[in-house]
Amino acid sequence: MVREQLYEPYSISVETMIEYPKRVRQIAFFELVFVLNGTGSHCVNDNTFAYRPCDMFLLSPDDLHDFKIDTTTEFFFLRFNDIYLKSNGVVKDNIQRLEYLLYSAKQVPGSVVRNVTDKPLVKSLVEAIIRESVNRDTCWDKLTLALINALVVIVARNIEKYLPEQFTQEDKEERALDILQYIQSNIYEPELIKAENVSKQFGISITYLGRYFKKQTGKTMQDYIANYKIKLIENRLLYSSMRMSEIVEELGFSDESHLNKFFKKHKGVNPSEFRKS
Repeated sequence: MVREQLYEPYSISVETMIEYPKRVRQIAFFELVFVLNGTGSHCVNDNTFAYRPCDMFLLSPDDLHDFKIDTTTEFFFLRFNDIYLKSNGVVKDNIQRLEYLLYSAKQVPGSVVRNVTDKPLVKSLVEAIIRESVNRDTCWDKLTLALINALVVIVARNIEKYLPEQFTQEDKEERALDILQYIQSNIYEPELIKAENVSKQFGISITYLGRYFKKQTGKTMQDYIANYKIKLIENRLLYSSMRMSEIVEELGFSDESHLNKFFKKHKGVNPSEFRKS
C-alpha cells in the first residue's frame, strides 16, 4: 500500500484528465478536490457519489479513493497537512475545533459544500487561488495563503452544519448550539467544561443542563466530551509525533497514567498500543 506524504504545509495543482490514474493509495494529509469541469463518480472508502462542476470533496488522512471519469474533467487539488493547520493563522482561537471538524469529514458523505450561498463563494476562491498561483504578482504568496485559509474555514463550516450528530439551526434551539460551541472551544480547559461551570455560563441549573443536553443530542454531556477527547487523542497518535507527555499537557490530564486509563476505557487498548497498531 503506497502512503503519499506531503513535505510542505500545502500544495496546489490543476489537472485535466480523461482517466484517473489507477492506483490504490493512502494519503497522510488532507486533500480538497474541486471539480472545475466534467462529470463522473467519486469512490471513497467503498462509497460512490456522482460528481459535477462545483462539487468539492475532502479526503482525510488514510482515506482510500478513486475517480471514475465520464466526461473530461478538470480538477483543482489543494493538499495540506497539520503543519499548515498549526502554523498559518487559521482562526487561531478555534484551531482545535477546526481540526476536529476536518477529521470528522467522513461523516458528511459526498460533496462537502452543500450550503447554497457558499457554493459561488467557494468557486470564486478556487479561481482566485489558481490565478494567484499562475500570475505570481507582488505578494501573491501571502494572498494565496489568505484565500486558502478562507476556503478551509468555509469547508469546515459546511462540515459542522451537516454533521449528523451536530445541532442545526433548523431543528435545535440556539442555546443548544451555544453550549456545544462552548464545549468545543474549551475542550482543552477541563475546568471550564465541568457541568457546574457550563451551568453557570448559561444560567441554568446542573440538573436541568443534564436533561436538556441529553434531549438535544441523544447523549450525556459527559459522553459527548469523552468522545470528543478520544477523537483528538486518536488524531495525535495517528498523525503526529507528539509524546504522551505532550498530549497529557495539551488535553489537561493529570498525568500519563490518567491518560492511559481514560483511553483504554473507551478504546480497549492503551495509547501506545493504539499507535503501534
